[in-house]
Amino acid sequence: MGFGRFSYTPILPGMMAGLDLSPSDAGVIASANFIGYLAGAVLAGYGWAAGHERRLGLLALAATAVLLLAMGLSSSLMVFSVIRFLAGLASAFAMIFLSGIVLGRGLRAGAVHVQSIHFGGVGIGIAVSSLMVWLLAQANTSGLSSWRADWFAGALMAAAGLCVVALLLPKGDVAQQGRTVEKPLLWTRPLVVMTLTYGMFGFGYVITATFLVTMARQGAADQTIEFLAWLLTGLSAALSVVLWRLAVPRFGAVGVYLIGLLVEAAGLVATVCLPLPVAPLIGGMLLGLTFIMITAYGLQIGRGLAPDSPRKALAFMTAAFGVGQIIGPLVAGALAERTGSFTIPTLMAALVLLLCALITGLEMKRIVTALDGQRSR
Repeated sequence: MGFGRFSYTPILPGMMAGLDLSPSDAGVIASANFIGYLAGAVLAGYGWAAGHERRLGLLALAATAVLLLAMGLSSSLMVFSVIRFLAGLASAFAMIFLSGIVLGRGLRAGAVHVQSIHFGGVGIGIAVSSLMVWLLAQANTSGLSSWRADWFAGALMAAAGLCVVALLLPKGDVAQQGRTVEKPLLWTRPLVVMTLTYGMFGFGYVITATFLVTMARQGAADQTIEFLAWLLTGLSAALSVVLWRLAVPRFGAVGVYLIGLLVEAAGLVATVCLPLPVAPLIGGMLLGLTFIMITAYGLQIGRGLAPDSPRKALAFMTAAFGVGQIIGPLVAGALAERTGSFTIPTLMAALVLLLCALITGLEMKRIVTALDGQRSR
């Protein structure tokens, strides 16, 4: 999933240069991916997949590899958008169906490390994709269509990952339990607040997550800074859930979620306010340290608020997240094209994250009380 969702970011500058894509064009392609993610999240919330989660999750990962390959075969904005839409659909299915299996198995086994490893995998994919793009750039002597080679290499990496997942993913009782039809989702005030703030977070994080490497290239003398910025993002993301888990005994899951929003907002400000080449490095590190963790704990809190309908809660929260992701690149691309930089859209995203943190802080007591009530049932 790290390749399927986020390798677009390090490959994007090469595509923009090679195909003369504008920031608005890049935003359209990114938003198409997130529209697909939203559609997949909504579809996954219904009961049609019960008992087939494993098979559908593996098919989604296989589709991800094929669609990465397809990106290197086109030069059309429309085709790119369709491919990324389908890739977003596959990402949502993989996220919801496979997370349900893995996190459910970990919960029943009492293995607290499962969530950290599971979500940390996305960060590893980000870091490896950055290294892959940089190494291919160093090896490319002709300078022609290097971005196509990036997509082809990403497809091979995703296919290799699929083989490993197919061997390791549990069978049997997990699929059997998936046949239990969930109860209708009960929309309590805490769950509404978490879904709303999770959607706002989708808008806040996605602008930097989409355009960080492009911003780094605008002010860098060579590709080293953009490579390091996205590599730091991935490595920080891989470690983030493990590191933040150390703070949970002190602040609780909701408190860590709130602090993460504040730290990420600070990282966005740093991305456009600090001098080059420090800005993208600090911004990337703070983005990586927070966005996977916020995703993980946001979904964990949502599941805890709806223990009778965990998959539906995951689906609706992911859908809200998807709406924020769709709007973010469109707004950022249009503003960047008009103003000539990503400063204004990035600061706007930071303000959204601050508002998100404010709402969470005001409702924190109710959310914690509701979680405690569900645990005591």
